[in-house]
Amino acid sequence: MFIYPDIDPVLLQLGPLKIHWYGIMYLIGFTAAWWLGSKRMQNSWSPIVNAEQLSDLIFYGALGVIIGGRLGYILFYDFFTFLSYPLNIFKIWQGGMSFHGGFIGVLVAMWFYGRKINHSFFAITDFIAPLIAIGLGTGRIGNFINGELWGRPTDLPWGMVFPHVDNLARHPSQLYQMLLEGVILFSILWLFSKRPRPIMAVSGLFLITYGFFRFLIEFVRVPDAHLGFIAFEWMTMGQLLSLPMLIMGIVLMLLAYRHNTPEHN
Repeated sequence: MFIYPDIDPVLLQLGPLKIHWYGIMYLIGFTAAWWLGSKRMQNSWSPIVNAEQLSDLIFYGALGVIIGGRLGYILFYDFFTFLSYPLNIFKIWQGGMSFHGGFIGVLVAMWFYGRKINHSFFAITDFIAPLIAIGLGTGRIGNFINGELWGRPTDLPWGMVFPHVDNLARHPSQLYQMLLEGVILFSILWLFSKRPRPIMAVSGLFLITYGFFRFLIEFVRVPDAHLGFIAFEWMTMGQLLSLPMLIMGIVLMLLAYRHNTPEHN
């Protein structure tokens, strides 16, 4: 059994300015996406052909993540609190970002960016799919540092006590998600996309793999206290939102390999 370390969520304070670990994790994620994108850009089938386009892509993606992630959290998880305290929407350093909202925000941003550079929506999403996982992993580290999104009680030897919650050993679900959604998801997508694949295939694999991992993790993560279980006395909001991703991923993979003709990765 482990004890959750008492980590200050503020990395550095300069007068009234506070630099939070959570924000640093996002910065690391965007920087990693740019670096990995520069590697993928070297492929002859890449829709992104120069550093300026890549920088613009990351900028569009960052806007989609931040705006969509915050709006998604408010809409899916905290709408009534927002009605009482609307200014809370700007306090992203306290956590409260929804992956599914950020995902929708990125999709919208990529649609606009694809139109800007005259490339199809799926050409862009196939390009960015492997880049997203590192940011997901660093985001979960940020959740861990903030001491949020802890797991359900467990008697496993690696259970962790979160003293600010109670004295029960719990699943360190943030670290599970960092491993599955960050390290393993990235490895699968990066290896899969090293060869030319039919259009939509990489995007489809991302949806299937993330949807499966997230659905699985929710069984050991505590549901949001103000929401509880959404359906069947076991399904959480995270699982409910992940099911459409899983289904859509399967559909995209079937469509991608219908003719089995590699076009790009």
